[in-house]
Order: sequence, then C-alpha cells, then structure tokens
Amino acid sequence: MSFDTPSGTRGTRMPSGRLAAWGNKMMAKRVRKTGRAAGANALVLTTLGRKTGTQRSTPLGWFPGDNGSYLIVASAAGAARNPAWYYNLAAHPDQVIIETVGQKLAVTAEELHGPARDVAWQQITTASPRYGQYQVKTDRRIPIIRLTPRSG
Repeated sequence: MSFDTPSGTRGTRMPSGRLAAWGNKMMAKRVRKTGRAAGANALVLTTLGRKTGTQRSTPLGWFPGDNGSYLIVASAAGAARNPAWYYNLAAHPDQVIIETVGQKLAVTAEELHGPARDVAWQQITTASPRYGQYQVKTDRRIPIIRLTPRSG
C-alpha cells in the first residue's frame, strides 16, 4: 500500500516554532516513562527525515490494531496538510522505531486504504471522538497508519 493522501485546501493551523518543539520534547519524555499522554495510550514515533536523513521523534496517540500492530492517525489536529512525520514514513516505511514505557520496537509503516481504513477509522473515532472533529475541520482525508513490528 502506498502513502498517497494529498494535502487539503482548508484546515486548522499546525503548531510550530520553539514552543511546539519544546512541548513535543517534554511530551516525548513523559510518554517514554508512562506510555500515556492526555489520558490516552501514546508512543514516540522515530522516523528518518525524508530530505535530511536525520532522526525525528514525535509523540503520538495510538490504538490497537490487528496482530499486535499499532494504529496512528496523521490528523495534525485537522490541519490542511499532513504532518511532516507522514512524509518521513512515506520515504522510509521500513526504518521506523516506536518507544513506549522503556521499550523500543522496530516497525514497518503502512497507510490503510479502503475497507481496512474504514474499519480502523470507526474504531478510532469511537474510542476518541476528537479525531472525528479533526476530520470536520479539514477537507483532506485523514490518513491512518498501521505500524507492524518487524521480526528479527
């Protein structure tokens, strides 16, 4: 499956700048210790920058997927554009690491499409209705990514 969700034409503004970077750093620290953020399951997603090849870490909420996989949502809080980590995953889907509660796990990323995405979206919006609210704010179809542990 490909990473092919285009940006939209409307949506909220994505947080950026030093304050957002500091907030992400503090949240990642908490997630590594507790596995939670804002009352939900969370992980730290580490990707390789698509242009720089530099490791980038982002704290994200996750939902359980099939066969021990993790589902993450590229909502960007309803922004018109996909988050930067989405494009990093698209460029390097097999060079991804997730961390939670002192555990590091190598995973492979895959964007869900069609019925698999629809089922996952229903699960996610039932568990956390705010994702449905993000979808209303933007005209892009919010991507859902399955992270599957790599063997070996």
